[in-house]
Amino acid sequence: MVEKPKIALYWCSSCGGCEESVIDLAEDILMVAEASDIVFWPVALDFKLSDVKALDDGEITATLINGSVRMDDQEEMARLLRQKSRLLIAHGSCAHLGGVYGLANFYTRQEVLTRSYQDVPTVKNPDGVFPQIQTTEAGRDLKLSGFHDRVKPLDQVVDVDYTIPGCPPSPELIKNAVMMVLEDRLPPKGSVLAEKTALCDTCPRRDSRPEKLRIKRFKRLFETEWNPEKCFLDQEILCLGPATRGGCGAQCIGANMPCRGCFGPTDNVRDQGSKCLSLVASLIDSTDEKELAEIVGSIPDVAGLFYRYSLPSSLLRGKIEK
Repeated sequence: MVEKPKIALYWCSSCGGCEESVIDLAEDILMVAEASDIVFWPVALDFKLSDVKALDDGEITATLINGSVRMDDQEEMARLLRQKSRLLIAHGSCAHLGGVYGLANFYTRQEVLTRSYQDVPTVKNPDGVFPQIQTTEAGRDLKLSGFHDRVKPLDQVVDVDYTIPGCPPSPELIKNAVMMVLEDRLPPKGSVLAEKTALCDTCPRRDSRPEKLRIKRFKRLFETEWNPEKCFLDQEILCLGPATRGGCGAQCIGANMPCRGCFGPTDNVRDQGSKCLSLVASLIDSTDEKELAEIVGSIPDVAGLFYRYSLPSSLLRGKIEK
């Protein structure tokens, strides 16, 4: 009897959407389960850490890890699964780029903890108790995982072979990636398993975008009555499709929402946020300093928008300490 390829799945700092995206395979997940042996998936099946440690190095054919890395235990598991796996796949925006969690890199570690455990209006913590790595309770030593100074994408912790982009990735992308592994038809190492071109190339509204766009003010969705058939940028609504990799099926566009960049940059772009800044600069229709400031000011959170998914993987990495 031929031994089936072994598959593992794990999550780090994430919302759970990438785990749901696997479940969204629906009946196709039965096909994956039949063609492979799932040896570790703690969010869905009862596996233990000892089960992974007992495996030989490289015994797992492929592991999908979603979520960014912020805690000691997440880094420990990423390194262990890297050791036990022939292929390691970054699953989703957080593992790929750092994700929404990565916006915490605009703040120090202490600022994040203070906000979460002291300053939030819904928190009642008069004694100012903060999480501790170690404490003693009833004579027993109790430990929690350490909290890192920065959020990191997976490839800043371990070597990553492939990436499935998206927040979350579509079930089709996940299915295609898993079948590539099972059928041994993978592209060159380091490939992002989605389209190579920008979203605009496959956007259903692409034919309505004029050759030359000039914008006097960027509008938010609630500030205007938009045409659901027309390019968002032509309606002065900021859409990051020109600075974002395609492959998502333009699902947000289909739901009348502009692209916010979750698939990350195309292969020829190093920093997605800088690409977004370049996009905006090319659209602004003014050379007057005061008017320029007003146009840029119509974007309420430039850094949070342009680096929503990619701050930890950008050239900035986060807040620059003085």
